[in-house]
Amino acid sequence: METQIKTQSTVEAHSEMRTKCLVYTRVMGYHRPVESFNIGKKGEHQQRTHFDEKREK
Repeated sequence: METQIKTQSTVEAHSEMRTKCLVYTRVMGYHRPVESFNIGKKGEHQQRTHFDEKREK
């Protein structure tokens, strides 16, 4: 718990230096930012399983 509080205070102290990170995903042949999805599509995106080629060998 104490580590979480330290991390949170560090993040808050440096919040002015942070930049927003956009996550894109491929949908129907083109790339699209996840933040533009509706609530149902965002939930579907969170439930996806990601393929890791290194682990599958």
